[in-house]
Amino acid sequence: MTTTLEKPAPVAEATAPVRKRLGQRRWGDLPVGVRRTLLLAVLLLAWHLGVTYGDANPLLVVGPVDVAKAIGTGITDGDLLHATGVTLRVLGESLGIGVVVAAVLTTFATWTKLGEDLLVLLTSMLNPLPAVAILPLAILWFGINTTSLIVVIANAVVWPIAINVSQGFKTANPTVVAVARNVGLRGWRLVWYVLVPAALPHTVSGLKSAWAFGWRTIIAAELVFGVAGKGGGLGYFINDAKTYLHVADAFAGLVTIAVIGILFDLVFAWIERRTVVRWGMKSAG
Repeated sequence: MTTTLEKPAPVAEATAPVRKRLGQRRWGDLPVGVRRTLLLAVLLLAWHLGVTYGDANPLLVVGPVDVAKAIGTGITDGDLLHATGVTLRVLGESLGIGVVVAAVLTTFATWTKLGEDLLVLLTSMLNPLPAVAILPLAILWFGINTTSLIVVIANAVVWPIAINVSQGFKTANPTVVAVARNVGLRGWRLVWYVLVPAALPHTVSGLKSAWAFGWRTIIAAELVFGVAGKGGGLGYFINDAKTYLHVADAFAGLVTIAVIGILFDLVFAWIERRTVVRWGMKSAG
């Protein structure tokens, strides 16, 4: 009996689908930091080429090299560092107040039906309201100072946190909550030991949203109304550069805002990896 052996496929043909798949996934196989750094480099190069070879007015638009020099000067003389510090300090104080208020509201809403109705009513009214819209009233009440900014920003950050944490409380595993009640956990102990850990993914999402809302609000308030702490913040820095046609300084302020946004995004991503992803409450994505 003779056995007919099939002719093996050529190596090139056999490995072609594999090479094709690898080629399609080559970009995705790179570390996320490398991918985003390369994209940033492409954007900076496009900016540089557009300014260098485009028909841009040098009095209105400058390239990344001039912006880098302006950032270096702002760091050296301390103006940009001071403005950044003022903005971050005011934002941090406002976030702290917002977190406390949101914690009180969500805890009250968990305990009683009255608190739940109050939270729903307040979020329905105030969450869609642009925070800057109440700044004129805050200025009338408190003056053109840091207090007005804190009031406005705290109002902006309370509702994203409260909505997300409240949703996290509602979606907690009912079996776990029932067991906790059976072993005697009530009131703040139930909230602290059971609901808060269960709502951690929603809490992190709420803090990210609150930070974004607060960051946009403080920059807009400083830009439009000139409200800031002593010496002015980043918005005031940009507006002052615009007034005196220091275009490179204005771009330096904008780039600083963007860099801070990237840094905060990295911080929140690190927190998620160390908590909700590590504990299996959320996939790494």
